Amino acid sequence: MSSKPENPYIGIRVATLRGDIKIPFDVYVLVAGKYIHYCRAGDSFEGARLNRLRAKKLKKMYIRPDDQSPYEQYLEQSIDSAYDAKSGKALEIRAEVIQGFQQAATEQYMEDPLQEFSYSHARSSVQRFSEFLVNEPNALHSILSLENIDQSISHHGVTVAALSVAMAANSSVRDSHQIHLMALGCLLHDIEHYFSDFDLNRPVSSFSKEEMAKYKEHPLLGATRLQKATFVDQLVMKIIHQHEEHIDGSGFPQGLYEKNMDPLIPIVGTANAYDRFICFEKKAPKDALKSLLIDKLGAFPLNHLQNLQGILKNLKIVS
Repeated sequence: MSSKPENPYIGIRVATLRGDIKIPFDVYVLVAGKYIHYCRAGDSFEGARLNRLRAKKLKKMYIRPDDQSPYEQYLEQSIDSAYDAKSGKALEIRAEVIQGFQQAATEQYMEDPLQEFSYSHARSSVQRFSEFLVNEPNALHSILSLENIDQSISHHGVTVAALSVAMAANSSVRDSHQIHLMALGCLLHDIEHYFSDFDLNRPVSSFSKEEMAKYKEHPLLGATRLQKATFVDQLVMKIIHQHEEHIDGSGFPQGLYEKNMDPLIPIVGTANAYDRFICFEKKAPKDALKSLLIDKLGAFPLNHLQNLQGILKNLKIVS
């Protein structure tokens, strides 16, 4: 009996191929069951090439097994250079690489939520990400400037994490460990959507009654999906379960009031609501903020809305 031949290629995440460092390996795409040579060693992934891949919603590409070691060395060099403020690289390039690594870590864990190693990797990487946002001037602006072209759940998670960290740092939250866990919860808050074919890319107001009922299930289903993942931190679980709750009890799935929430939940909820308008409803930042300040007033704490508004004004994203 002949055995099935081994797959001659190894999958790698597109989000890790960013920045101006030249790749020391060939890259392939899978088309109709065939591996097609896409990029040669010595090229780099930036600009139009990266945007084309993201527009196609391509999450994985492939390398030869012999190139696994050069790929791992490329990853280490790329992320270390991105986090090095003295590297001489433009902050925009560094932020693009860092955002891509956070997105890739998020996708890797979402792909197999019971894999503790992937969770630990995301947990350790988000600490470095949080510190970058707090300590690096203009880092947040560079992260927010990266358009979510393919309306990716993982990209959305990174944006919500970045905003939440900035809001926490700009408020009375001083526990860095809790801020890191909050950021991890933000990365994973929409994990259920990763497994769903639900069309998120439209205003919530356009959902039918049946669609809205299905949409309201995603926080509980996401938390339920992780019940056997006993290694997941409790704050992360709370964020997954409660990120759609509103302080006036009008949220879901439980209709909690602010007094029954972890204090970090309303921060995450505010950032999540803002980026949902940006990412999935394609609103301009000023219109997204206006919707929050007018239509969602009462759903989120006024001081959090003002905090977000102040951050966006300081970054000159809104006037």
